[in-house]
Amino acid sequence: MSQHSQVALEPPIRNPLSGEGVGATVKSSINSGSEAWHVLVVESKSHHAESLLLGLRRHGHRVDRAETGGAALQAYTQADLVLIDLELPDLDGLEVCRAIRTVSDTPIIALTARATELDRVLGLQAGADDYMVKPYGFRELLARMHAVMRRARPQPRTADVISRGPLRIDVGSREVSLDGKPIGVTRKEFDVLYLLAANPDNVIPRKRLMQQVWGDSWSRRTVDTHVSSLRSKLGDSDWIVTIRGVGFRLGSV
Repeated sequence: MSQHSQVALEPPIRNPLSGEGVGATVKSSINSGSEAWHVLVVESKSHHAESLLLGLRRHGHRVDRAETGGAALQAYTQADLVLIDLELPDLDGLEVCRAIRTVSDTPIIALTARATELDRVLGLQAGADDYMVKPYGFRELLARMHAVMRRARPQPRTADVISRGPLRIDVGSREVSLDGKPIGVTRKEFDVLYLLAANPDNVIPRKRLMQQVWGDSWSRRTVDTHVSSLRSKLGDSDWIVTIRGVGFRLGSV
């Protein structure tokens, strides 16, 4: 990412890290009396993230940071709003947006140096609720955050039970049954099966599956072992279909 793409907290007023300017002016004009949110900042560059985190915290928001796409997929469920840079070291930020959007309505604002019209279209199509090109003003970011949160509706609950023929996945109790008989699965096996079942007829790329279920601690053999175990417990390999060179999808028997 170039120096030109660095987040700008109200230049040229004062350096926000100095504690002057932004903390008083913006807070009084935009965020006075407003709700504080739990914000997840997904940014791999520390020098880009520090001023953003500092500014958000000064406005009363609880802020966490994820440095990779895998970490973001592990942490977004605890956030009210996600601010994501699209240039990440492990996953493309667009893929992270798609992964979040397939299972959640958590508001997402993309913060990126990708500035073409096509980039904006792709970002919005991937599930971002708004798209800001770096460098941007902190006041505008706050205003856009408020606009996105005003539009956000209460997140609908994921279906308590996902059924696929005789296969039944109870999300609340994290139980799996087949033809009415319980199937004992581990926590990670349930997560794999749920991710596939929550995206019926869609192929889940292997890398996304690894990142979303295991985060930053995984290996190819770990995924294959869990898929093989699930197939064995479900009694038929057709329940999980391998799309060679791509990933997996839930099948039917």
